[in-house]
Amino acid sequence: MPSLRAPSASTKRSVAGIAKPEIIQVPEWNGYSRLIHGFSTRRHGHSTVYGGSDLNLGFTSADSRRVVQSNRTAFLNALLGRKHCFDLTTASQIHSDIIHVVDARSSPTQKGDGLITPEPGLLLAIQVADCVPVLAYDPENQVVAAFHAGWRGTVKRIVDKGVGTMRLRFGSDPQNIEAAIGPCIHQCCYAVGDDVVEEFRSQFAYADELFRDVYDKDPIKLRYPLLFMTARAPGHFNINSSVHLDLVEANRRQLLDAGLLPENIRVVSDCTACNKDYLWSHRAESGFAGRMVAVIGIRPR
Repeated sequence: MPSLRAPSASTKRSVAGIAKPEIIQVPEWNGYSRLIHGFSTRRHGHSTVYGGSDLNLGFTSADSRRVVQSNRTAFLNALLGRKHCFDLTTASQIHSDIIHVVDARSSPTQKGDGLITPEPGLLLAIQVADCVPVLAYDPENQVVAAFHAGWRGTVKRIVDKGVGTMRLRFGSDPQNIEAAIGPCIHQCCYAVGDDVVEEFRSQFAYADELFRDVYDKDPIKLRYPLLFMTARAPGHFNINSSVHLDLVEANRRQLLDAGLLPENIRVVSDCTACNKDYLWSHRAESGFAGRMVAVIGIRPR
């Protein structure tokens, strides 16, 4: 499974002396001259409410709109250069399987978690801080897509449906589609409840392959096990373990089921919760976190 490492800590500095935002890209995609793509990190921005000079790209309640807009400008300048003519095309994300085919006339406030366009000059953007961002590109038909896949969107098969929409609307052959799974929470840090396990089991024959028990050495649990009893039958649950979900693999399996070739699926290898020094993690930061974006677009000729 091809994977990408995080950007190095060294970053070129702008004329004003402020480090440019760091952007993670797929090296294998750099050969596509018309394709624009990137995954932001939290480093080198103007937000100070989260304890540093952070790149928060979401209009969160804690941060000011003016500062976030400055961060977005800095991010786009780092990605495209200062003379670009792009803006972010977003949607109001609701953890759904709703997908919109968009153009320059589309509303920026429409609700949904997937965006697809064949129109050059649009930069599709998905906001995340643990959920899985998936970017897709059909180089034959010049169609791009961005999907927001938390566990709810994943269990609703948003990525699978997205590839199907590309195929139906634009004639995309899944074997020609390239996909990248961006920074998100990995199985090492993503403990879930029995309700999530059952949701996945109801939808996927391979669901049990996506979960594993992780032993928890918490001394409180060891000393007071009755406080942490679950609804599972006796003998089916270790009181000192929790069930962890592999959202990366779940979405990779969906891409394969949709017809993509294994070698055309790239995975950014870093876990947001393990690396909150340079990636935003809603879970690891107890909900007080900014947002990253995953972006993709087509350059006009």
